[in-house]
Amino acid sequence: MSNWFKRNGIHFAIFGFFLAICFVYFSPVFQGKALFQSDVLQAQGMQKEIMDVKEQTGKAPLWTNSMFGGMPAYQIWVPYPNNITTYVISALKAVFPNPVDTVLLYLMGAYFLFCVLKLNPWLAAAGAIAYSFSSYNFIIIDAGHANQALAIAFFAPIVASILLTLRGKYLLGSALTALFLAMEIRCNHIQMTYYLMLAIFILVGIELYHAIKAKNLSAFLKPVGYLALSTLLAVAVNAAMLWTSYEYGNESIRGKSNLTQHTTQPSNGLDKEYAYQYSQGVAECLTFLVPNIYGGNSSGPKDADSKVVKLLSEKVDPTQAAGVAQQFPLYWGDKPIIGGPWYFGAAICFLFVLGLLIVKSRLKWWLLGATLLSIFLSFGRNLPFLSDLFFHYFPLYNKFRTVESILVVAALCFPVLGFMAIQEIITATDKAFVLSRVKIAFYITGGLTLLMIVLPDALLSFKADNHQEFVGQLTQMTGGDNSFANAIANALVQDRVSIARADAIRSFIFIALAFGLLWALIKQKINVTVASLAFLLITLVDMWGVDKRYLKDENFVAKEDLKGQFREREVDTFIKRDTDPDFRVLDMTGNPFTNAYTSYFHKSIGGYHAAKLKRYQELIENQFTKSMNQDVLDMLNTKYIITTDEKNQSAKMSANVTACGHAWFVKSIKYAKNADEEMLAISSFDPKNEAIVDESYKNLIDNKPRSIDQAATIKLVSYNPDHLVYESGSQSNQTAVFSEIYYDKGWKMLIDGVEKPYFRADYVLRAAEIPVGNHKIEFVFHPTSYYTGEGISLASSILLVLVLGGAVYAENKKGTTLQKKA
Repeated sequence: MSNWFKRNGIHFAIFGFFLAICFVYFSPVFQGKALFQSDVLQAQGMQKEIMDVKEQTGKAPLWTNSMFGGMPAYQIWVPYPNNITTYVISALKAVFPNPVDTVLLYLMGAYFLFCVLKLNPWLAAAGAIAYSFSSYNFIIIDAGHANQALAIAFFAPIVASILLTLRGKYLLGSALTALFLAMEIRCNHIQMTYYLMLAIFILVGIELYHAIKAKNLSAFLKPVGYLALSTLLAVAVNAAMLWTSYEYGNESIRGKSNLTQHTTQPSNGLDKEYAYQYSQGVAECLTFLVPNIYGGNSSGPKDADSKVVKLLSEKVDPTQAAGVAQQFPLYWGDKPIIGGPWYFGAAICFLFVLGLLIVKSRLKWWLLGATLLSIFLSFGRNLPFLSDLFFHYFPLYNKFRTVESILVVAALCFPVLGFMAIQEIITATDKAFVLSRVKIAFYITGGLTLLMIVLPDALLSFKADNHQEFVGQLTQMTGGDNSFANAIANALVQDRVSIARADAIRSFIFIALAFGLLWALIKQKINVTVASLAFLLITLVDMWGVDKRYLKDENFVAKEDLKGQFREREVDTFIKRDTDPDFRVLDMTGNPFTNAYTSYFHKSIGGYHAAKLKRYQELIENQFTKSMNQDVLDMLNTKYIITTDEKNQSAKMSANVTACGHAWFVKSIKYAKNADEEMLAISSFDPKNEAIVDESYKNLIDNKPRSIDQAATIKLVSYNPDHLVYESGSQSNQTAVFSEIYYDKGWKMLIDGVEKPYFRADYVLRAAEIPVGNHKIEFVFHPTSYYTGEGISLASSILLVLVLGGAVYAENKKGTTLQKKA
């Protein structure tokens, strides 16, 4: 054992170093503060009912009524207790605070990859820092995209495990592939996993080409067979999550449209304009090399040296000028809003170009191919030929938005090829050749930064596409003073040029330092260890400096302040006094359909989620966008409406006395031929007395004339989000409508303990035929996809543990045998 620690002592030292830099970077965390993440706060609002029920009953519900009238909890928070990876991630979060746990995963996963690529430990550590501190990795942490960040963290170890398998470490490599891929899938960010798989397919394709070329197909098929089994095992471990996500995805806004008229929803998948909304500008890729060449983020200038601030100081109070200037964005690309640029590192870009020139490994062609594909696809609407090809014909691709995020693949490939270039120099015998290539790479990247220093406005306009529209808005803001508006716009352009030039100088310095190090290494002025440590220092200083612009100490707040983000208003307190267990609230103090604030306190007809049910989205567009349809509010049992008091801008509340309640018996049924007719019918109807039903459900309804029982009753007697109990009493058969969202992928209806059919009414609600007499009616959410999937997950998790144990045992035995022979 002592020998094992000695052999691996350097790895423990590097882990300690990683922990130390995380401690310094995230020092506010260790001072008792927490990172303010907007999306995490939204998630707290989404999850509130789920967590409350879990605390009260010990079991988290699979359905929540806190948002959009009700939806499955699959894409909000579900524990998946039979999945072994759930406990691995929970353990990491228990040991390390957020976001230290994520950054350590970035670092250790990337370090593992660079070690597999046979770089010396300190050079591998430098490569790990280059990848982990890539600006996007930190920007998404700041935004609160926790699942996305975790998914990206497993990219590197998955690639490393695949490479081990391809190199002949079949059992160990495939076992690790299964583990890390299972972890990747468990992060539940299918978009990131999809992008990684595109890159892996390119790798497999290149390996297949070389196997065919060498006429040694068996050498390819064997590791691929192991990897295929690993993939199946990783998928099976996550069976419950994948099955429920797939099932729900078909019913969400990423599924097929129900309407053919009066809808903005596409027939299948996301709307293309929505999916392409965040497309990378072609010239904007210069930010890989010079971070602020496109202005940085969407904030405005605030430094006293800013020309905009100085100009505004002539017109307004100088102490307020910086605040006014913040309204004018320095970012001038065509994305709606950004948290920061895609910066890969100036020295890393230089090394990447060098890698293209000197790396002999065929991995170079994979890295180049994956990089080009990710860059081209990130262009979205700016390269419609390729983007539309994928959007329309590649499975699942049209389910994803923010196409620029595929650059996470390039963000991995750049440092991998770059540090492989350093390794190539270390092992090279022809020093003159590699030095000539180092000079070429320096001329390309250094020359480009020099151009941006000397002639930035000759290369780029520094004006957004809507510049003239922006000037018009400034003219209105300045009371019609067009000359002053143009002066502000011109000053803003000059500020953009200034920060671009400053960053170009910065990037040139890091490129020059990297060039100098390589020259010294080639000329044997320094040894490999010194060069490795120097590259580690250069990389860390470069990436750290840019990351601190976006994920900085000021973003951390006291935990007490974070808890106070959801401040209970007087109207919330009043509404919560209502002991009715299941009614809904419409909060009109903001956009009710893009905010989960209300969901923290009440069951809302609005909310915040990127994958709400398609039918509900169609309801929002057709019944709530232009004006609020009172009939639809009533059928959703919207009992309270919160608005803004125009006098003092405080929130005020009004009771909706016409709300239909939890369930009611209707007097008549009106049939619709299709979804379009159904949507049109609910635009104006009496929900308390009539139900609008698609004619496809006719066979579930007793259409014989029936007497109207004025004394018939139906009421909710027990509420749990995924188990609702009603009691009914009537002297004749009745049709009941329930103010609960229809979702037939798991909801079962029981009458006196016997399962009975139910159907959809009023476009989004549940309805059922209730027989004469007194009955107990239950709606139970028990999806097969979850419970059967959990059984598969348990069996597969046990198998994964056995496979990992067997792989480790086999490797140790092999190592012991080799030591004895030696």
